[in-house]
Amino acid sequence: MKLQNGSNDMVVIKNLSKAFGDNVVLKDISISIKEGDVVVIIGASGSGKTTLIRCINGLEEVTSGDIYVRGVEVAHSKSDLIEMRKEIGMVFQHFNLFAHLTVLDNIMIGPTKVLKIKKEEAHKKALALLDQVGLSDKSGAYPDELSGGQQQRVAIARALAMGPRVMLFDEPTSALDPEMVGEVLSVMKQLAKEKITMIVVTHEMGFAKEVGDMVIFMDDGLIVEQGKPKEIFSHPKEERTKAFFNKIL
Repeated sequence: MKLQNGSNDMVVIKNLSKAFGDNVVLKDISISIKEGDVVVIIGASGSGKTTLIRCINGLEEVTSGDIYVRGVEVAHSKSDLIEMRKEIGMVFQHFNLFAHLTVLDNIMIGPTKVLKIKKEEAHKKALALLDQVGLSDKSGAYPDELSGGQQQRVAIARALAMGPRVMLFDEPTSALDPEMVGEVLSVMKQLAKEKITMIVVTHEMGFAKEVGDMVIFMDDGLIVEQGKPKEIFSHPKEERTKAFFNKIL
């Protein structure tokens, strides 16, 4: 179904709820995200952040409500989901690279198998993306020969190889050693400068303040507060937001 909104909204979520049995993990979520914006979702573990991002990508089926990407509903049929996922890049917490494939082949597999791009073209694009994420010397390496930060940068390149209009990041630095976090955030900051629409679930508050166009604070499956980073961090209105910051900042 097409959303008739006539705006530059890239992602629109309307009255989204998600339950696993009796456990309601998302409660009536509504968000509009403009093209080119970086939206950072923060909150304690178990607040519903990861479930929300998985619903946007169709990895979780919604219980009720609607999600639109570029005006088109994220439908539940398999064929529609495959088409929609061509628009959406996803970077997971634990990289999810294919261990038996080289770095280059990990990046090429989506474009060649899903988008049916010729190998020569996919190869050229993969090399350019490896250069973009600072790993042009690792094309022939296997994932287990890389550090966690390098693996995550390969995962970002792999997602970008599909030419997505939206990039989803689910706690992309939480599985990394502290010294590797910066190298991944640096790549993400560069993507933000290139005006790729990004939805980022993270505990990195510095990134949220510096790069976010909008910060959303979630608690207990609800959007408690949302706004510009300066407003949210300097002048939170809700008691739950204040309590969260008092614990972590």
